[in-house]
Amino acid sequence: MNSQSSLLLEAKALGKQFPSSDNTISVLAGVDFVLRAGESVSIRGESGSGKSTLLNVLSGLERADAGQLFWQGQNVTKYSLSKLAAARTRYMGFVFQAYYLAPELNALENVLLGARIAGRVDRAVRERAEALLVRVGLKDRIKHSSTKMSGGERQRVAVARALINDPPLVLADEPTGNLDESTGLAVMDLLLEIAGESDKSLVLVTHNPEFAARTQRQLTLHLGKLT
Repeated sequence: MNSQSSLLLEAKALGKQFPSSDNTISVLAGVDFVLRAGESVSIRGESGSGKSTLLNVLSGLERADAGQLFWQGQNVTKYSLSKLAAARTRYMGFVFQAYYLAPELNALENVLLGARIAGRVDRAVRERAEALLVRVGLKDRIKHSSTKMSGGERQRVAVARALINDPPLVLADEPTGNLDESTGLAVMDLLLEIAGESDKSLVLVTHNPEFAARTQRQLTLHLGKLT
């Protein structure tokens, strides 16, 4: 990664607070963050340190109380929620701990949900969805109900869904948290392999130090700041 690589994501002095019964809890206290195209970064921290909140703020799913946020050089800090959502479908893919698959849909239909949100489902997109499911090892499960899949298979569907719009950035929030050790390792191998092959950027929130060590940069969120 050379110094001329383009900035994909930048945060300046992000702050986020949550009210409690007797005071205000500061979760993010002036967070600065930079991510370049093709780079992988892991974020670790104690439970409750605000890792998921940081990911939500970086993705625009939650508003910061202070600071500025830039996507590919564009200041999106004051974008409307609808404008943020439209940009996010093209710019980011998500992999969550809880999968968030629609139980009434099969694997292929779940992958296509991401494309439907972006307003683009045609033959080429369907072919891409099928190819992604093959790529993540689900060639024989394309039409299977998500409720009849194992946890590892569901997370593989979620990885394919995150990639359907070919976003430059993938955000993964504890993607192996609900999986056993061997299945979690397989999913992490897949996520890092695909990100590396397609030169996508990856921001990984994880408790696992071994998984974190496999990213190009390792950061820790502590007392509201990244170190």
